[in-house]
Amino acid sequence: MQDDLFGGPPPGPDKAPERPGARRSGIHPAAWGDDLRALAARLPPSLRLGTSSWSYPGWQGLLWEGAHSEQLLARKGLSVYAQHPLLRTVSIDRSFYRPLTASDYARYAAQVPGDFRFVVKAPSLVTDALVRSEDGRAREPNPAFLDPLLAAQEFVAPALEGLGARTGALVFQLSPLPWRLLDRLPEVLERLRALLLAQPALNQPDAVLAVEVRDSAWLAPEHLAHFADVLRSCGATYCLGLHPRLPPLAGQLPLLRRLWPGPLVCRWNLHSVHGPHGYADAQRLYAPYDRIHDPDPDTHALLARTLAGVCGRGQNAYVTISNHAEGCAPLTLRRLAEQVVGDRASAI
Repeated sequence: MQDDLFGGPPPGPDKAPERPGARRSGIHPAAWGDDLRALAARLPPSLRLGTSSWSYPGWQGLLWEGAHSEQLLARKGLSVYAQHPLLRTVSIDRSFYRPLTASDYARYAAQVPGDFRFVVKAPSLVTDALVRSEDGRAREPNPAFLDPLLAAQEFVAPALEGLGARTGALVFQLSPLPWRLLDRLPEVLERLRALLLAQPALNQPDAVLAVEVRDSAWLAPEHLAHFADVLRSCGATYCLGLHPRLPPLAGQLPLLRRLWPGPLVCRWNLHSVHGPHGYADAQRLYAPYDRIHDPDPDTHALLARTLAGVCGRGQNAYVTISNHAEGCAPLTLRRLAEQVVGDRASAI
């Protein structure tokens, strides 16, 4: 029995087919071509590509047909997103702003196929050394920073319970540190070790704990070996953070090499042209996120080669890309996928 254009079953005997031109309710996939499906089939199975969240009306025609509000897409767009041939992961970013419950995670898991995996950001409750006002300004030190028990109770345990086998990378994205802590980074690294060691066993086949940072000091030569030892001793990995606050990708790979062999986690957050505080500029210039504005071929080339090498040796890789990377995350992902496929073909 042939499926229809949008992947659903044909109308049953009790359901009349829709009239030509009739308006359909709900969110429906865009008409993805055979070329997109063929591209997805040539990617390594251990590579999961995705975006940072999914609730963008500007992706009309790329992910879904028709115009929909951001609110509707946030509630009901994930199941359509997960049908896209290239999209096998997504970053849940709202968990950074407030902890989610196991039920919240379970609702997400119920909307995606069995081979889909989630990348989830830990709440700032435990990853930011500062308590901040709504506009992001620091107010006071955060007494819960790197609290092992809170990290387990408010993040790792509920994520594992709710997502189950769909758990991918659980990312502790550590916000920029105040100078008083940057000057004592070895002590902070040992606090990070205690936090990671205290987390419950992952017990899911593709789950991994990852640490992302926002200060280049973590990657400085005097701290690199210590950072690698902390991650390796806890069975965790480093999350490549493509963000202007950090060295470019080539400057972060030495840490990943110290952790080899192991999975790769990468979050491409913001194009370097906007500087370390450029989210507002990127949002103003790139919205509604329906086309590429600032291509970054150098990052594409090195990231694609890295992914081809990691996945070619049987390791998992999770890559999530923000609209603020080049202007339109789904189009950036397609370009990256094409380059990965090209690199794999040239290596054969």
